[in-house]
Amino acid sequence: MEPEISRCDHVRAVIADAIVERRCGLHPWEKHAERPNRLKITVEMFARLPSGPMGAGAFIDYDPVRDFLKTFPSLPHVDLLETICEEIVAKCFDDDRVEACRVSVLKPDIFNEAEAAGIEVFRTRASWEA
Repeated sequence: MEPEISRCDHVRAVIADAIVERRCGLHPWEKHAERPNRLKITVEMFARLPSGPMGAGAFIDYDPVRDFLKTFPSLPHVDLLETICEEIVAKCFDDDRVEACRVSVLKPDIFNEAEAAGIEVFRTRASWEA
């Protein structure tokens, strides 16, 4: 039996500032680099879960997303960070309870004059499935 929406709390599960490597980018030096780009990734998943103590089944498991991020060094080159974001969003929505997610992918080593450059997306399940 589904809990009443009014008797639910919102929960945010977070993987903050994960550092992974992935071959990506449009610049020639990225496409032909010996090493993949270093990426800084933050993933937030939002869900309504039953109110009260958070026990078994009343949490969002971020391990599948983490496991996916760990595969990045072996994945083929992609041109756009947007592609990487959408891959992560799809992994977040593998959990049917996740109603929305925010994904940030930054390249910390791309420009000398900036700490990082990248993108962030916020997706709802409703817009994702439409």
